[in-house]
Parts: sequence; structure tokens; C-alpha cells
Amino acid sequence: MDPLWLATASFPVMLLLIFLRVPIGLAMLAVGLVGSWQVYGSAAPLLNQMKTLAYSTFSTHSLSIVPLFLLMGQFAALGGMSRALFKAAEAFMGHRKGGVAMAAIGACAGFGSICGSSLATAATMGQVALPELRRAGYAGSLATGALAAGGTLGILIPPSIVLVIYAILAEQNIAKMFAAAFVPGILAALGYMAVIAIVVRLKPGLAGTMSPMPWPERIEALAAVWPVMLIFVVVIGGIYTGIFTPTEGAAVGAVSTGLLAWWRGGFSRDRLLGSFEATASGTGMVFLIVLGAAAYNSFLALSQLPQELAAWVGMQGLSPYAVLSAILVFYLVFGCVMDSLSMILLTIPIFFPMVSGLDFGLSPEHTAIWFGVLVLIVVEVGLITPPVGMNLFVIQSMAPDIAIGETYRGVWPFVASDLLRVVVLVLFPAITLFVLRW
Repeated sequence: MDPLWLATASFPVMLLLIFLRVPIGLAMLAVGLVGSWQVYGSAAPLLNQMKTLAYSTFSTHSLSIVPLFLLMGQFAALGGMSRALFKAAEAFMGHRKGGVAMAAIGACAGFGSICGSSLATAATMGQVALPELRRAGYAGSLATGALAAGGTLGILIPPSIVLVIYAILAEQNIAKMFAAAFVPGILAALGYMAVIAIVVRLKPGLAGTMSPMPWPERIEALAAVWPVMLIFVVVIGGIYTGIFTPTEGAAVGAVSTGLLAWWRGGFSRDRLLGSFEATASGTGMVFLIVLGAAAYNSFLALSQLPQELAAWVGMQGLSPYAVLSAILVFYLVFGCVMDSLSMILLTIPIFFPMVSGLDFGLSPEHTAIWFGVLVLIVVEVGLITPPVGMNLFVIQSMAPDIAIGETYRGVWPFVASDLLRVVVLVLFPAITLFVLRW
């Protein structure tokens, strides 16, 4: 079979395997190896490739950042940082209409700045904020919708594991990727808060009220979160200013959150071992997907599909923004049925050469960074888009008495906010690149 047709046919085959509940990393690995075997025409070159595939994939020094940021998130949860962030936000906003839900969004943004995982942010903040939202009289749809949307801030506000993987694939500077994602991440949090403000004014019955907290208690709650802000400034500031590398920054963050958790009494032998086990399990899952993507992308490179696709798009005479819009719509649709990391690993080797050849009036580096942030945002939307948004299921598991249809209805206004933000960032790249040019 012609390599181009073989590569084209491999994509639906892989999707079929995924729908049949084959682990995504294993599906990509199997299709990639079988495809390479067919292109080579014999098993010998494939066996030679398999000898070095795992080593060449995991010897990348930048990947060491993944377990460190995962461990940082585990320690942050043990240290009670999620509860402290929520209580501080609730102290200043809880008495306002929709304020407790807004406080949950703010706490998600704060926890995302020291976590780097959307699902972990949704799960952790769901445990903290959902009981408070229900106690304050919030409708199930608004409570679960806000927490599912807030969880997506975990992969948008730096540090972000998915952003690290994109930077490695696109050969971009991780510190610059983090800096570029910061403003869109803040805009996402503000957009979600604006959605809550609009919804509770249109439907006042969805949100309850609570009494204002006395100022001494507000100051005490605010004082409890200074370590979180300090860790964020040290880690992200240190990485961006070049004081230390992203890996060193992740190590500093992991040690800092670990010391904070120990100081606050969050450590015990079982909890510490549980943190290490959860980190090892998460790292193993990520690395299996990375290995599968490496095998599949090697097969695509052999078939020349990415280069041929980029050349074909160039010959169609389409405007750069038309091509970009089509790619983002693709991510939006398939993000509803695939997880964000798999989507990034699977598609960036195909789409990145295509986008790199288009003229947006930006330098090649700025185009790559801008495109990466856009992709991250659109993939993030898939985490809260029915029918299979992963964040929806995480929050739903914590509130089994709330119908899934109610959660779906509650999350749509937040999806609309995300789509509006994507349009704005596409039309005005300077918003994303502002920090880099500052």
C-alpha cells in the first residue's frame, strides 16, 4: 500500500481502537509500529528502531519536569493549599451575588499555578468547594459547571504539563511558553467569573447568599495563602528570568510545596507514600502516551504525510486564518472524545509544519508560541464539552445526586466564554505575546 494512503487510513484505525477502550498510548504504539513495518517492508528495520525508541524518547532532559510538577501538585494538596486558596477568595467575594462560585474559580486559578494538571485541579477543588457551594444554596448546575470549567485553569495557567509537552514537540523555549500562557489564563479566570455574574443576574434562583466575613477574618484568610503566591513567584519568575532552568524550577517547586505540607502537618508516612505512588502512576501514564506518540509520529515521518499535507494546503490558496480556523475546529471536535495530552502528541507533528509555513505577520518563534497557546485553549474546551468532557465526569463523581444533564446545562455558558476568548486571541495575537514583548 502507498505510504500516504497507509498513514491516512491509520488515523481512523487508531480512533476505532481508542473507542474500543484500548489505552490511548498503547493504541498509538501499536498502529505506529505496524505502520512502520508496512512502510519498511520487512521486520529488520523496525526491530532496529524499537531497540532505541524508548531510550531516544525518554532521554530528553526536559521530560524530567513532568514527574516534578506532578509531585508538586500532590504536595500542594497535602499542604491544604487548595482549601486556603478557596477560603481566602471566599472571604472577599463570598457575600456577593454568585461570589462563592467566583471564589471557586479564583481558587482554581491559584491552585492551577502550582499544580499543572486540569483533572487534579478539578478533583482537588471539587472536594473543597462543592460542599461550600451546596451549603450556600447554589443550584447543582451552576456549582458543577463552575468547578468543571475552573479545573481547566490547571493546564492553562503555568506551570502546565501539556504546555511542556508542546514546547518539546515544537522545539520552543518552555519559559517563553509559560509566559505567553499567563495572560490568556488570567483572561480565562476573569471570563468565567463574568459568566457567573451574568448567569446569577439572569436567573437569581441559581445562587444563594452568605453573610459578609469580618475584616479581621478576611485578613487572616489572606495571610494563609502567602506561601502559595511566594512559591508561584519563585518558580515561574525564576524560570522566566533565567535564574534556573524549567527542570530546576520544578524541583524547587516540589521541595517548597513539600516543606510547606510538612510544616502544616499534612505529612504522614502513608500520605507521603501515597503522593509518590500517585506521581509515579501519573508519570507512567504520561510517558506511555509519549512513547506511543513517538512510535506513531515516526511512522508519519516515514510516510511523508505531514510534509505532503502542508504542501497541499499551501497550494489551495487559502488564507492563513482560514487554515488556522479549520485546525482549531478540528481540535474542538476531537477534544470532546480524546484527552488533551493525546491530542497534542498526536496532531502537532502534522499541524505544526503546516502552520509554520503560513504568514501571520509574526516571527517563526512567535507564531509557534501563539499557535501553542491557542491549541491549549481549544483542547481545554474539550475537557468541559459534552458528551465526554473529562472534567465533567470528575466533578459528577463527587455529586452523584446531580443529574449529568444538569451539569451539561450548567457548563455551556462557560464553553461560550472559552470560544469567545479563542476568537479574541486569534484576532489579536499581541494579547498572547504581550509578556514576551514587554
